[in-house]
Amino acid sequence: MRTRKNGLAALATVVATTLAVVAPLADAAVYSNGSKTSNFDVTLKIIADCTIATQPLDFGQSQGVLATTVSVNTTLNVTCTNTTPYNVGLSAGTGTGSTIAARVMSGTGANTSTVSYNLFQASGATNWGNTQGTDTLSRTGSGSSQALTVYGAIPAQATPQPDTYKSTITATVYF
Repeated sequence: MRTRKNGLAALATVVATTLAVVAPLADAAVYSNGSKTSNFDVTLKIIADCTIATQPLDFGQSQGVLATTVSVNTTLNVTCTNTTPYNVGLSAGTGTGSTIAARVMSGTGANTSTVSYNLFQASGATNWGNTQGTDTLSRTGSGSSQALTVYGAIPAQATPQPDTYKSTITATVYF
């Protein structure tokens, strides 16, 4: 008998404990002695910021002589916080002797030949440079990505030896 009594007591304890643990919070007590309130702020500080993403500018493969202008475009994607004014500048590039006014792509290896090219903010417009207030592109951020077109052109010129010609441009967003 003692075992059965102890077993029932243990079962009753387990059931009572289980009910206390799983009882829903909705059964919380209700008070009627009054209430007091206090407010708290929820805040977020957004600072001016920008990002820039680039795509390659590929003039493709020439079929020999550079007798006519070769034109291509690429896109820069700039995202700046809403209402943040910004400028985008493009470096002269890494071609040997390259300047904003006279960009060049250099040959590879022992080839010292170059190919002249230009980068513009609008087709055939002023060269796109890296001096703020002079030859950079000015915009205002919208909080979303803004696509900016870079217009590239290789003018007609004496054709150098066959090779792959390259220059690396650094695009900078100033804000």
